[in-house]
Amino acid sequence: MKQAHLIKEKIPDADITVLYTDVRAYGDGFEEFYQRVRAEGVSYLRRELEDEIEVRRGERGEVVVCARGSSYSYEIPADLVVLATAVEPSEGTREIAEMLRIPTGRDGFFLEAHPKLRPVETLTEGIFIAGCCQSPKDISESVAQASAAASKVASLLAKGEIEVEPAVATVDEMLCSGCGVCVAVCPFNALKLEMLKAEAKEKQAVVSVQHASCKGCGSCASACPSKAITVKNQNDEQFFAQIDAVSL
Repeated sequence: MKQAHLIKEKIPDADITVLYTDVRAYGDGFEEFYQRVRAEGVSYLRRELEDEIEVRRGERGEVVVCARGSSYSYEIPADLVVLATAVEPSEGTREIAEMLRIPTGRDGFFLEAHPKLRPVETLTEGIFIAGCCQSPKDISESVAQASAAASKVASLLAKGEIEVEPAVATVDEMLCSGCGVCVAVCPFNALKLEMLKAEAKEKQAVVSVQHASCKGCGSCASACPSKAITVKNQNDEQFFAQIDAVSL
């Protein structure tokens, strides 16, 4: 719409045709802008995504856009054909996501913690997102998100101290075999293998928990073959006690 409007502004008698499958003018004033562009003389012709479309040379060597469907057939001569391509995540997005432990959505963009309540936060505390790394956005929306992310960072730094969640993983060193299964499954990189002395005075590898990084998801506890890991305030006895209390 913006490009069509700019062309009409520079070349008022230009004949512009837009072949589209769907138009979503979702922002503030976007629907009005869409109607304004159509009022300027820009033609919008709808086609299904699976319908045939081809750009070829005409009889006199001109460029012709041919679009055909079950109920229509368009042959539009054109001086210039512009393809609107999809926006995709950059090639390094997956590597950054794995490095920072940030989840990604089905389309490969970074995923926010909550689309309405925490739109610029990630599930990894202290890491925020803004702009097209989350999804395709225009300039105004990217600026608004950047301002929100900056304010989140400022409020975090102004605290001086950070409160750690009480529901974090704990390790029973006597039960831990040091197999490292929990380290591999931890999505927040909060577990590490360390060499510690056991009661038998023999060195063995056991797992230690970085409480500042742990989010209490319980992945390590469910994966541990030795049952050496529990999440504070979320052990089996407490769950059974809650079930008994509810069933009374």
